[in-house]
Amino acid sequence: MSLSPLLRRVGFDALPGWDADDGRAAFAAYRRSAEMAATRTYRTGSLGISAAAFASAHAAARAAPPPDGRAARTFFETHFVPFRVVPDGHARGFVTGYYEPEVDAAPQASPAFRYPLLSRPADLVAVDDDSRPPGLDPYFAFARQYPDGRLGEYFDRAAIEAGALSGRGLEIAWLADPVDVFFIHVQGAARLRMPDGTVRRVTYAAKSGHRFTGPGGILAEIGELARENVTMQTIRAWFCENPQRKSEILWQNRSFIFFKDAPVDDSALGPVAAAKVPLTAGRSLAVDRLLHTFGTPVFVHAPDLAAFGEAPFSRLMIAQDTGSAITGPARGDLFAGSGAAAGDIAGVVRHDADFFVLVPRVLADGAGA
Repeated sequence: MSLSPLLRRVGFDALPGWDADDGRAAFAAYRRSAEMAATRTYRTGSLGISAAAFASAHAAARAAPPPDGRAARTFFETHFVPFRVVPDGHARGFVTGYYEPEVDAAPQASPAFRYPLLSRPADLVAVDDDSRPPGLDPYFAFARQYPDGRLGEYFDRAAIEAGALSGRGLEIAWLADPVDVFFIHVQGAARLRMPDGTVRRVTYAAKSGHRFTGPGGILAEIGELARENVTMQTIRAWFCENPQRKSEILWQNRSFIFFKDAPVDDSALGPVAAAKVPLTAGRSLAVDRLLHTFGTPVFVHAPDLAAFGEAPFSRLMIAQDTGSAITGPARGDLFAGSGAAAGDIAGVVRHDADFFVLVPRVLADGAGA
């Protein structure tokens, strides 16, 4: 597989703010991906950045002592070549933010805690192009397996929340607010504060398969919110003011997420995500996994983004997650961390950005790019 024509080789001097970025946190995040790559092989995305081409950089990262900022940048300059991502038909890319919510939860249902997070049901099976039955939307990566072996579309959000899976014992924990449940579905992970003082961490296990439809877009379309004012905070505020309309809006998103327990030894790190490594606040990036290869360093420059504490936002990120709303070569979701403060950051990130992927030097030079 050759490198995509959407990638154009540049020098490190073309990355705005590269020399000012303290790369230590990015290196630590990259090393976690390198350590995971020693035991599993990531899928090569269609941009053509081969997972196998990372072998020497991964080995060097695993062997290197923790570097200072300058040494971290030197590591990436030694092992990689930057390529600007030029989206087809668009001058620039786009970033949003996400985080790990932290909410109160209970192990059993009660009048105060009535809304469950569910584990993956046994009849929800993964499908691909070889196993997908005729007539099932090609978008679906999961399907319902009937007792006779037939495959079909799984229950959607409205059906599940109306009780389609009741009685199966799938409830992981119970929450007080269905809007909290919904945003945990959107974020794909959570820290659950249990009554005994412990914190239970859960992460994505599977989904119903249906396409995601965001409530912000719905509220803008029906004139309830101005599109330019749509943020997680304004959506939450609207639900607080219109509690009787929660199901009306939320059920238009047919996608439903199932969870599993995912303890993380280091509480300072985020949840274990799609690349099977804990996320690093401000350094982990969710990408379109059909296009990008997990573990790829991606330099993101967003001139107008100040929510992370500086403007412009110019940071080296590591592709370690994905999401159904993250589609396209220059589309990314910045992991902001855990808890309410991280949510305040993530909820307002909607910015144009330039993307530069760092291609392993052995691949870039070998392709003659």
